[in-house]
Amino acid sequence: MEFKIANKAKLVTVSLMAGGLTMLAIGLFIHMGDHNFLTRLLSNTLINSFFFFSIGLGALFFLALQYATETGWYATVKRVIEGLAGFLPVGILLMLVALFTLSITQGAHGHVYVWMNPDVYDVNSHHYDEIIDGKSGYLNQTFFWIRTLVYLATYYIFYRGFRMRSLEEDRVGGTEIHFKNYRKGAMFLVFFSVFSSTSVWDWIMSIDVHWFSTLFGWYTFAGMWCTTMTVLVMLVLYLKKQGYLPKVNDSHIHDIGKWTFATSFLWSYMFFSQFMLIWYANIGEESTYYIQRIEEYQLMYFGMFFINFAFPMLILMSRDAKRNASILIFVGLIIVVGHWLDVYVMVSGGSMGAGASIGFVEIGMALAFLGLFIRVVLTNLTKAPLTPINHPFLDESIHHEI
Repeated sequence: MEFKIANKAKLVTVSLMAGGLTMLAIGLFIHMGDHNFLTRLLSNTLINSFFFFSIGLGALFFLALQYATETGWYATVKRVIEGLAGFLPVGILLMLVALFTLSITQGAHGHVYVWMNPDVYDVNSHHYDEIIDGKSGYLNQTFFWIRTLVYLATYYIFYRGFRMRSLEEDRVGGTEIHFKNYRKGAMFLVFFSVFSSTSVWDWIMSIDVHWFSTLFGWYTFAGMWCTTMTVLVMLVLYLKKQGYLPKVNDSHIHDIGKWTFATSFLWSYMFFSQFMLIWYANIGEESTYYIQRIEEYQLMYFGMFFINFAFPMLILMSRDAKRNASILIFVGLIIVVGHWLDVYVMVSGGSMGAGASIGFVEIGMALAFLGLFIRVVLTNLTKAPLTPINHPFLDESIHHEI
C-alpha cells in the first residue's frame, strides 16, 4: 500500500517548526544581552543535532542487527526502520554544521569545547591548562575532524548500501541480496562497536575535558537505542492506525514494546553502574562530574532517571501493556522527553554549568528540530512500499505470533 503524508501530518510538522522557530526567536531576543548567550545557543544546537541524529543512527544499528542475526519477525516493519534511518543524511549534515560552528567559535566567545581554545596549550597564557595539554595528542582539532569525518562517512556509506539493496531486493527477489546484507550487517556492527563509543567521547564527553568514564560510550549508546525503539513503536502505531501496515499484528507491536522495555533497563543499568562505581571510589577527578550535576541539576538529573527507569518498569511490565497503543504512546512520549533531558544535562552541565536553564531557546529549538525530523522521516517513508515485496522472511513475519 502506497504511503502518502496526510495534510494533517504536514500541518503538524510545519506547525512544530514554525512554533519552535518563533519561540527560539523570542528566546534569542530575551537573552541576547547575556554574557553566556552564544554558549547557550551553541550548546542547544549540539544537543538537538546529536539527539535526533542518534535516533537515525540507532535505527541503522537496529537494522544491521536484524540483518546480522537473520531475524524473521521484523520484515513487516523493516521499511519503518529504514524510514527512521533515512534521517541520517540530514542528521549528518546537522552534526557537521553544529560541530563546524563550535570549532570556529571556541576561544573568544564560545566555551562548549574548552580544549579547542588554543590558549589552553600556551604555557605563557593565563588560560594554560596542564591536563588539557597532556591530552593534546588526541584532543586537537585536526585529529578530531579526521575522526568525525570517518565516523559520519562510515555511517552514511552503510546506510546508502542497506537502502539501495533493500530497494533492489523488491525488484529482483532471491536470497543473494539477503546474504549480502547479512555480511554487511555483521561488518557494520564491528565498526559501530568502536565508533559508538569513540564518537561520543569526542562530541559529548570531551565537553567535560578533565573528566572521563570508561562506561560513558555504553551509557550514551543505551540511551540512543532506547530512544530509537521508543520512536519506532510510536511510528509503527501511527502508521497502523492510518491503515498503512495491514500485515503488522499485535505480536509485532509486542516485540517492539519488549525492545523498548529491555533497552530502558539497559540504560538504567548503565546509569547506575557508572554512578555507583564513581561514587564508591570517591576519587575527586571522577566524582566532580556528578557533584556538579547533582548540585546544579538535582531535580532534572534524578527526575530524568526516574522517568526513564520507573515509567517503563511500572507500566510496561505486563504483556497487555506492550500491546496497548494508548499505553505505548503515553510511555513513549515520556521516555523521549526523558532522554532528551539526559542529553541536555550531559551537554549543558559541562558547557553552561549553573547558568543553564530550560526556557524559550531550549524548547523552541527542540520543537523546530522535532518538526524537521518528523517531516524527513515521513517523506522518506513515501519513497518505497511500506511492506517489502521480496524479503525472504516476509511470510514468516506475516504469520508471526507470540
